[in-house]
Amino acid sequence: MEALRPVGRTLLRDRAYTAIRDAIVAGEIEPGAVVRDADLAERLGLSRAPVREAFARLVDEGLLESKPQSYTRVTPVVAADVRDAAAVVGAMHELATRVAVPRLGAPDIEAMREANARFADAVGSGDVDAALRADDDLHEVLILACGNRAAAATVARYTPLIRRLERRRFGEGGACRSPGLHERLIAACADGDTDEAVRVTAEIWRGLEELAAD
Repeated sequence: MEALRPVGRTLLRDRAYTAIRDAIVAGEIEPGAVVRDADLAERLGLSRAPVREAFARLVDEGLLESKPQSYTRVTPVVAADVRDAAAVVGAMHELATRVAVPRLGAPDIEAMREANARFADAVGSGDVDAALRADDDLHEVLILACGNRAAAATVARYTPLIRRLERRRFGEGGACRSPGLHERLIAACADGDTDEAVRVTAEIWRGLEELAAD
Protein backbone atom coordinates (compact mmCIF):
# COMPACT_ATOMS: atom_id res chain seq x y z
CA MET A 1 0.00 0.00 0.00
CA GLU A 2 1.72 3.14 -1.23
CA ALA A 3 -0.02 5.63 1.08
CA LEU A 4 0.70 3.62 4.22
CA ARG A 5 4.47 3.83 4.37
CA PRO A 6 6.52 4.97 7.38
CA VAL A 7 6.52 8.70 8.05
CA GLY A 8 9.07 11.01 9.65
CA ARG A 9 8.91 12.28 13.20
CA THR A 10 7.71 15.83 12.44
CA LEU A 11 4.03 16.74 12.62
CA LEU A 12 3.21 13.12 13.36
CA ARG A 13 -0.50 13.65 13.91
CA ASP A 14 -0.95 15.49 10.61
CA ARG A 15 1.18 13.06 8.67
CA ALA A 16 -0.65 10.06 10.13
CA TYR A 17 -3.93 11.72 9.19
CA THR A 18 -2.78 12.38 5.62
CA ALA A 19 -1.47 8.85 5.11
CA ILE A 20 -4.63 7.16 6.42
CA ARG A 21 -6.96 9.59 4.62
CA ASP A 22 -5.16 9.03 1.32
CA ALA A 23 -5.30 5.26 1.76
CA ILE A 24 -9.07 5.45 2.35
CA VAL A 25 -9.65 7.74 -0.63
CA ALA A 26 -7.51 5.52 -2.86
CA GLY A 27 -9.44 2.43 -1.78
CA GLU A 28 -6.38 0.81 -0.23
CA ILE A 29 -8.48 0.59 2.94
CA GLU A 30 -11.91 -0.36 1.64
CA PRO A 31 -15.33 0.82 2.83
CA GLY A 32 -16.42 -1.25 5.81
CA ALA A 33 -12.88 -2.29 6.72
CA VAL A 34 -12.13 -2.25 10.44
CA VAL A 35 -9.02 -0.24 11.29
CA ARG A 36 -6.94 -0.68 14.43
CA ASP A 37 -4.61 1.94 15.79
CA ALA A 38 -1.95 -0.59 16.75
CA ASP A 39 -1.85 -2.12 13.25
CA LEU A 40 -1.64 1.21 11.43
CA ALA A 41 0.85 2.62 13.93
CA GLU A 42 3.17 -0.30 13.19
CA ARG A 43 2.80 0.07 9.42
CA LEU A 44 3.42 3.81 9.59
CA GLY A 45 6.32 3.52 12.02
CA LEU A 46 4.55 5.62 14.64
CA SER A 47 3.28 5.31 18.19
CA ARG A 48 -0.45 4.79 18.66
CA ALA A 49 -1.13 8.32 19.94
CA PRO A 50 -0.89 10.21 16.60
CA VAL A 51 -2.85 7.46 14.87
CA ARG A 52 -5.63 7.74 17.44
CA GLU A 53 -5.70 11.52 16.90
CA ALA A 54 -5.89 10.94 13.16
CA PHE A 55 -8.78 8.52 13.70
CA ALA A 56 -10.69 11.14 15.68
CA ARG A 57 -10.25 13.69 12.89
CA LEU A 58 -11.30 11.21 10.21
CA VAL A 59 -14.42 10.30 12.21
CA ASP A 60 -15.28 13.98 12.40
CA GLU A 61 -14.81 14.31 8.63
CA GLY A 62 -16.96 11.30 7.78
CA LEU A 63 -14.33 8.89 6.46
CA LEU A 64 -14.35 6.71 9.58
CA GLU A 65 -17.10 5.74 11.99
CA SER A 66 -16.52 4.54 15.51
CA LYS A 67 -18.44 2.72 18.22
CA PRO A 68 -16.70 3.10 21.59
CA GLN A 69 -15.20 -0.11 22.94
CA SER A 70 -16.25 -1.91 19.77
CA TYR A 71 -14.80 -0.83 16.40
CA THR A 72 -13.53 1.90 14.15
CA ARG A 73 -14.18 1.29 10.47
CA VAL A 74 -14.20 3.00 7.11
CA THR A 75 -17.56 4.49 6.22
CA PRO A 76 -19.44 3.35 3.12
CA VAL A 77 -19.61 5.64 0.10
CA VAL A 78 -23.08 7.18 0.41
CA ALA A 79 -24.28 9.12 -2.63
CA ALA A 80 -26.36 11.57 -0.59
CA ASP A 81 -23.33 12.46 1.53
CA VAL A 82 -21.26 13.01 -1.59
CA ARG A 83 -23.93 15.27 -3.09
CA ASP A 84 -24.01 17.32 0.09
CA ALA A 85 -20.22 17.58 0.15
CA ALA A 86 -20.07 18.55 -3.53
CA ALA A 87 -22.63 21.31 -2.98
CA VAL A 88 -20.61 22.77 -0.10
CA VAL A 89 -17.24 22.40 -1.83
CA GLY A 90 -18.66 23.86 -5.03
CA ALA A 91 -19.94 26.91 -3.17
CA MET A 92 -16.51 27.45 -1.64
CA HIS A 93 -14.84 27.17 -5.05
CA GLU A 94 -17.27 29.69 -6.51
CA LEU A 95 -16.45 32.08 -3.66
CA ALA A 96 -12.73 31.53 -4.16
CA THR A 97 -13.00 32.09 -7.90
CA ARG A 98 -14.94 35.33 -7.50
CA VAL A 99 -12.34 36.75 -5.11
CA ALA A 100 -9.28 35.29 -6.84
CA VAL A 101 -9.77 36.25 -10.49
CA PRO A 102 -8.95 39.97 -10.07
CA ARG A 103 -5.81 38.99 -8.13
CA LEU A 104 -4.36 36.48 -10.60
CA GLY A 105 -1.08 37.18 -12.35
CA ALA A 106 0.61 35.60 -15.34
CA PRO A 107 2.39 32.95 -13.19
CA ASP A 108 -0.98 31.86 -11.78
CA ILE A 109 -2.49 31.45 -15.24
CA GLU A 110 0.54 29.51 -16.38
CA ALA A 111 0.30 27.23 -13.34
CA MET A 112 -3.34 26.53 -14.19
CA ARG A 113 -2.46 25.76 -17.81
CA GLU A 114 0.33 23.43 -16.75
CA ALA A 115 -1.97 21.61 -14.34
CA ASN A 116 -4.63 21.23 -17.03
CA ALA A 117 -2.07 19.82 -19.46
CA ARG A 118 -1.22 17.17 -16.87
CA PHE A 119 -4.93 16.61 -16.28
CA ALA A 120 -5.57 16.06 -20.00
CA ASP A 121 -2.64 13.65 -20.29
CA ALA A 122 -3.82 11.70 -17.24
CA VAL A 123 -7.42 11.50 -18.49
CA GLY A 124 -6.18 10.33 -21.88
CA SER A 125 -4.09 7.56 -20.32
CA GLY A 126 -6.71 6.56 -17.75
CA ASP A 127 -4.49 7.51 -14.80
CA VAL A 128 -7.10 8.46 -12.20
CA ASP A 129 -4.59 9.31 -9.47
CA ALA A 130 -2.67 11.72 -11.70
CA ALA A 131 -5.90 13.27 -13.02
CA LEU A 132 -7.19 14.01 -9.54
CA ARG A 133 -3.83 15.42 -8.41
CA ALA A 134 -3.72 17.71 -11.43
CA ASP A 135 -7.32 18.77 -10.85
CA ASP A 136 -6.51 19.66 -7.24
CA ASP A 137 -3.43 21.60 -8.35
CA LEU A 138 -5.41 23.63 -10.88
CA HIS A 139 -8.15 24.66 -8.47
CA GLU A 140 -5.67 25.25 -5.66
CA VAL A 141 -4.28 28.21 -7.63
CA LEU A 142 -7.62 29.95 -7.14
CA ILE A 143 -7.98 28.85 -3.51
CA LEU A 144 -4.55 30.26 -2.66
CA ALA A 145 -5.11 33.50 -4.56
CA CYS A 146 -8.41 33.97 -2.76
CA GLY A 147 -6.69 33.90 0.61
CA ASN A 148 -9.81 32.79 2.48
CA ARG A 149 -8.60 30.25 5.01
CA ALA A 150 -12.11 29.21 6.03
CA ALA A 151 -12.94 28.38 2.40
CA ALA A 152 -9.66 26.49 2.01
CA ALA A 153 -10.28 24.49 5.18
CA THR A 154 -13.81 23.59 4.09
CA VAL A 155 -12.57 22.41 0.69
CA ALA A 156 -9.82 20.35 2.30
CA ARG A 157 -12.26 18.78 4.75
CA TYR A 158 -14.95 17.66 2.31
CA THR A 159 -13.10 17.00 -0.95
CA PRO A 160 -11.93 13.51 0.15
CA LEU A 161 -15.57 12.37 0.41
CA ILE A 162 -16.07 13.39 -3.21
CA ARG A 163 -12.83 11.87 -4.44
CA ARG A 164 -13.79 8.43 -3.15
CA LEU A 165 -16.83 8.36 -5.41
CA GLU A 166 -14.95 9.86 -8.35
CA ARG A 167 -12.30 7.15 -8.10
CA ARG A 168 -14.92 4.41 -7.93
CA ARG A 169 -16.86 5.74 -10.94
CA PHE A 170 -13.73 6.18 -13.03
CA GLY A 171 -12.57 2.71 -12.04
CA GLU A 172 -15.89 1.36 -13.30
CA GLY A 173 -15.28 3.01 -16.66
CA GLY A 174 -17.22 6.18 -15.99
CA ALA A 175 -16.44 9.42 -17.77
CA CYS A 176 -14.00 11.93 -16.34
CA ARG A 177 -14.55 15.65 -16.50
CA SER A 178 -13.41 17.14 -19.78
CA PRO A 179 -10.24 19.24 -19.82
CA GLY A 180 -12.35 21.58 -21.96
CA LEU A 181 -14.15 22.85 -18.86
CA HIS A 182 -10.82 23.73 -17.35
CA GLU A 183 -9.79 25.46 -20.58
CA ARG A 184 -12.89 27.65 -20.39
CA LEU A 185 -12.14 28.45 -16.75
CA ILE A 186 -8.54 29.35 -17.52
CA ALA A 187 -9.56 31.53 -20.47
CA ALA A 188 -12.02 33.44 -18.29
CA CYS A 189 -9.37 33.90 -15.60
CA ALA A 190 -6.83 35.09 -18.16
CA ASP A 191 -9.36 37.60 -19.51
CA GLY A 192 -10.24 38.80 -16.02
CA ASP A 193 -13.85 37.79 -16.63
CA THR A 194 -14.91 37.02 -13.07
CA ASP A 195 -18.56 36.30 -13.85
CA GLU A 196 -17.70 33.76 -16.57
CA ALA A 197 -15.08 32.10 -14.36
CA VAL A 198 -17.67 31.70 -11.61
CA ARG A 199 -20.21 30.27 -14.10
CA VAL A 200 -17.72 27.67 -15.32
CA THR A 201 -16.73 26.80 -11.76
CA ALA A 202 -20.39 26.24 -10.92
CA GLU A 203 -20.75 24.01 -13.98
CA ILE A 204 -17.77 21.92 -12.93
CA TRP A 205 -19.18 21.30 -9.46
CA ARG A 206 -22.72 20.67 -10.67
CA GLY A 207 -21.22 17.87 -12.71
CA LEU A 208 -19.85 16.31 -9.54
CA GLU A 209 -23.22 16.56 -7.81
CA GLU A 210 -24.75 14.81 -10.83
CA LEU A 211 -22.07 12.13 -10.64
CA ALA A 212 -23.31 11.29 -7.15
CA ALA A 213 -26.88 11.13 -8.44
CA ASP A 214 -26.15 8.54 -11.14
